[in-house]
Amino acid sequence: MGATGYGYQLAERFGLPLVETRPALVPLTFAEQELAWMQPLAGVSVPGRVRAGKQGFDEAMLFTHRGLSGPAILQVSSYWREGQAIAVDLLPGRDAALALRAAKAGQGRSQLRTVLGQWLPEKLARHVEAAAGVALPMAELSGAVLDSVAAGINDWHLTPVGSEGYRTAEVTLGGVDTAALDGRTMAAKAVPGLYFVGEVVDVTGWLGGYNFQWAWSSGWAAGQAV
Repeated sequence: MGATGYGYQLAERFGLPLVETRPALVPLTFAEQELAWMQPLAGVSVPGRVRAGKQGFDEAMLFTHRGLSGPAILQVSSYWREGQAIAVDLLPGRDAALALRAAKAGQGRSQLRTVLGQWLPEKLARHVEAAAGVALPMAELSGAVLDSVAAGINDWHLTPVGSEGYRTAEVTLGGVDTAALDGRTMAAKAVPGLYFVGEVVDVTGWLGGYNFQWAWSSGWAAGQAV
């Protein structure tokens, strides 16, 4: 399915203000260095907490050949802006530093990947171990090493370079400014007989059917007024 910019052009023709549009609910892409770390994990999904600024989501995250996707990433993409870092917690609800120190005391002979594999997908656990350059059993790892690994798990900061764009975006952020519309009828306040509904309006919901509901409800409101 596709769409045109006709609704925005019509709004501009009648002098209605527009909020800048951009792809939303969309996978994020990364620079070559970060992408090289992610690509071997393509297809691995993990529950996570992803934040952009003050907004965060606790949902599944998916590694892909192009970067990061999955519900948590799609949700946070609506709040992310170019140049802004996102923060990823691969073990939400668990203090990785405390857990690793406890494992050092109780599972001293185990390798880091074995311990991490109790909480993370095996492929990701091995990848984290390799990235940390760790080849010793837990008992021989220093507290500083464990804290460094834990920080990368609970508070992984990375900066997307962009998104996959409208090719895979589920919605458009921005559109006709709601201040220019009657919230009861969706009519343009300054242009009698002109209505805007659905995605062309600057209303964007989360995943879960909210955008469909907005399209149906705003269309119904306009239909009742015509």
